[in-house]
Amino acid sequence: MEINHRTVETNGIRMHLAEAGAGPLVLLCHGFPESWYSWRHQLTALAQAGYHAVAPDMRGYGQTDRPEAIDKYSLLHLVGDVVDLVDVLGESTAVVTGHDWGAPVAWHAALLRPDVFRGVIGLSVPYRPRGAVRPTTVMPQTPDALFYQLYFQEPGVAEAELERDPRDAMARILVGAGGDSMHGGVGLSPMVPRHGGGFVDRSSPQPALPPWLTEADLAFYAAEFARTGFRGGLNWYRNIDRNWELLAAFKGAKVTVPALFVAGDRDLVTASTLGTVVPHLRKSIMLPGCGHWTQQERPAEVNAAMLDFLKTLGDAPR
Repeated sequence: MEINHRTVETNGIRMHLAEAGAGPLVLLCHGFPESWYSWRHQLTALAQAGYHAVAPDMRGYGQTDRPEAIDKYSLLHLVGDVVDLVDVLGESTAVVTGHDWGAPVAWHAALLRPDVFRGVIGLSVPYRPRGAVRPTTVMPQTPDALFYQLYFQEPGVAEAELERDPRDAMARILVGAGGDSMHGGVGLSPMVPRHGGGFVDRSSPQPALPPWLTEADLAFYAAEFARTGFRGGLNWYRNIDRNWELLAAFKGAKVTVPALFVAGDRDLVTASTLGTVVPHLRKSIMLPGCGHWTQQERPAEVNAAMLDFLKTLGDAPR
């Protein structure tokens, strides 16, 4: 099944789309640091099953616009992008799917616009309701290290580190958070050394690629970030506290549409309380031996889970 590409205007930005198939609309929202390409296996599988699968380069990534102002990357902007995209694609409803940072976009799209999104699929990151305090105030830090999301807050710091060698950075991030590395205890650490350290540890040789990540895959990611830089994706993290403020009116709100959650058991996630805030969670699947890059590490199992869930929504692919 051929993957086609085009650019549309949505929510005031130009957004690049990769799409395949025809039928009920399924949107696929990627996370950090990725692109539409992280859904390459799902685009064809969904299309072959009779769905219109659309994977955008999200705001700040790839061939999509990268607004300069940091406050243009709030969750309300990101949700607005996909809400308007449904209309631009000529549909009134869709199922929204998200992985990593794309998962909060998907969960909040379903939370804020259940009239548009009749189902939601979250990969790797569960829905987390608004907490009682500003998120950055409770992120871990010690005299010697700080949580990576705190490290990302200062504009220019993480950009300088990651952009020094995009291929090396992407190899270490993708391999480091994969199931093989996490199992061996050499995975990407959530804590960043305060003095002389960075998000990725370059003290050892570049890691060998696992079977799910080819040299061609790595080359695609490296070329994209060499061209665009990492600032767009990092700006999502710089809105964490702003998102908390903007979503104050939705404190205690639950995601009420049918939902599916899929994660790897070697990822640093938990979904133990997901059913209490997502009352129509159809299934929560933990993939044995899988790390953070769920749909890339285990495409066959993720595809099967997604298609099974879509069938429960009563879709009749056309």
